[in-house]
Amino acid sequence: MVYEFLANGFEEVEALAPVDILRRGGVEVKTVSVTGNEYVESAHGITIKADLTFEQAELEQAELLMLPGGMPGATNLNDHEGVRRALAAQNARGGKIAAICAAPLVLGSLGLLKGKRATCYPGFEQYMTGATYTAELFTVDGNITTGRGPAATLPYAYAILASFVGEEKTAEVRDGMIYTQLMKEAQD
Repeated sequence: MVYEFLANGFEEVEALAPVDILRRGGVEVKTVSVTGNEYVESAHGITIKADLTFEQAELEQAELLMLPGGMPGATNLNDHEGVRRALAAQNARGGKIAAICAAPLVLGSLGLLKGKRATCYPGFEQYMTGATYTAELFTVDGNITTGRGPAATLPYAYAILASFVGEEKTAEVRDGMIYTQLMKEAQD
């Protein structure tokens, strides 16, 4: 099971596109509100209903914990002690963790990026304590995947999907979403 934490102020594309891509690939994903109820407001004023509240999620069963960026979403996640405990426990057992845009600041504040290669939204490098900043669209280092920002969401999500279902199935999802064609045309 994959759980994605949502706090008020999350970046819409960084939250919903990875959920969509993982579900297209057959991976079970649940969105988890950390607001105290099921409703979460995005950075641009869109309210969504999460699948679960934080208290309902069985986080010890997680294969992956995901954090979308957005402000103040990332700092709201960082301020949530339950999220911080869940991430630390996930990392301690070698479970997968993914964070994009500003959200790697949560991993940095917990010391989870020490000795790792990682990326984030430009200007947030200072919060990735102990990491080697790559400036790549996405970076995978061991159990942690990080993404740079909104435009990097699709390649970031495809990298996460590949870690679950392999490259062949991920290529099918990319092709079905016209992503492969987009990238070919962008290179021409």
